[in-house]
Amino acid sequence: MRPKGIIIAIDGPTASGKSTTAKQVAARLGYLHINTGAMYRAFALMVRRRKGHGHDPVRVHELLGLAEIGFDGNGNILLNGMDVSREVQEPDIALLASELSTLKDVRAKMVEKQRELGTPGGVVLEGRDIGTVVFPNAELKIFLVADAGVRAKRRQLEFERMGTHIPLEELRQQLEERDTRDRERAISPLRKAPDAIELDTTNLTIEGQVERVYELARERLR
Repeated sequence: MRPKGIIIAIDGPTASGKSTTAKQVAARLGYLHINTGAMYRAFALMVRRRKGHGHDPVRVHELLGLAEIGFDGNGNILLNGMDVSREVQEPDIALLASELSTLKDVRAKMVEKQRELGTPGGVVLEGRDIGTVVFPNAELKIFLVADAGVRAKRRQLEFERMGTHIPLEELRQQLEERDTRDRERAISPLRKAPDAIELDTTNLTIEGQVERVYELARERLR
């Protein structure tokens, strides 16, 4: 057993239920929740604020040296000490983060930080390469999947709660393009680890998927 408990790795495509599941499972176990996607979005926010768009490798490398990214006790994403949890949810920031995540320097920096935070254990990490690259030795690996139409509707509801309306078909197209980019990228592609447990959340309630992952975690802890 690690000093603080086990490592739980939750991977899967956009809007498959990773964030909600990871956050609630972490809360029930008293674990730290790390949204690795939010880390990439926080860096994308910094790039955008500095008048960059992620296409200049030299500039991106310079900004990486200035970016301090972490989490507070409530799991909120911090950029140089400031809570940017709301700002990183903007659609344009998510798209820029997707572009930046394909850059070797950016992934190396984020993976280093993720391992630093997670190695002691007692942590639930969510992302796309947690069980395959960041923590291939995690005690519990979950791979969430869901129908693209259902995922698009979930994402639409998230944006509407923030006061932004995006047509459902547009969101579905964005999700499918993101899925393709994530699966085909050369560095840390989205894929299920051989020993990961696949969980289809298409017809599951949040409570149902949280309970399933929680019970799997309790089995590992026993």
